[in-house]
Amino acid sequence: METLILTAAAFGAGILNTVAGGGTFLTFPALVFIGLPPVMANATSTVAVFPGYFGGVMGFRAELQAFDRKRLYRLAAITLTGGLVGSGLLLVSSNEAFAVVVPFLLLGATFAFLFGDRLRRWAAGKSRTMAPEGALGLFLVAVYGGYFNGGLGIVLLALFALWGMTDLNGMNALKSGLSFLLSAISVAVFAAAGLVAWPQAVVMMIAATVGGYAGAPLARALPKIVVQGVIATVGFTMSAVFFWRLVSGG
Repeated sequence: METLILTAAAFGAGILNTVAGGGTFLTFPALVFIGLPPVMANATSTVAVFPGYFGGVMGFRAELQAFDRKRLYRLAAITLTGGLVGSGLLLVSSNEAFAVVVPFLLLGATFAFLFGDRLRRWAAGKSRTMAPEGALGLFLVAVYGGYFNGGLGIVLLALFALWGMTDLNGMNALKSGLSFLLSAISVAVFAAAGLVAWPQAVVMMIAATVGGYAGAPLARALPKIVVQGVIATVGFTMSAVFFWRLVSGG
């Protein structure tokens, strides 16, 4: 039963990540449901969805190669540093403390997915208010991504708009590349610290990869409003569940 739950959650997460993102809404709660402590569940969830980021990088190879190499190295270094700090924060977080912030993180990520386009358009209108490719903004976003991965792509796209970027393909390519690096450093830290439940992680990695492949036709066929409805339903439901757990002490 445990394997069935994890496989179904990871398969669904792979589909969601391909269609719009939000796989964390399924993988993290499933791991908590089967009994993993919240911190270990978060670390294992990060490992479970990691292969999907590599697929995104490969899909945007041409766009990434168009970036100046020195520019990419600089952004990569900032991202890795922030991811390392965020992952380190998770290591020193108690399960009790992390359980308190999880409902708010899930709720915030849900709103980010729902209003991501508006957030990006707003950020584009404010592009002159932030220095292009500022280190501080990317560092803070990377810290968040290293601590909790939900909604990372939306936040990165908004940050790029604040930098003044306008080419959506280039923005998505950079988002995929930096997300992959951020997840890689997080996976390395969590693995070294012994926070990953590997039997569960391997099952979920396989299922998420298959789900990601299966999600491609859906991504092309589903209307955007349907995708947003699915994301909203899953995100708000999981947020409510974890708020209830927090209040009830469960």
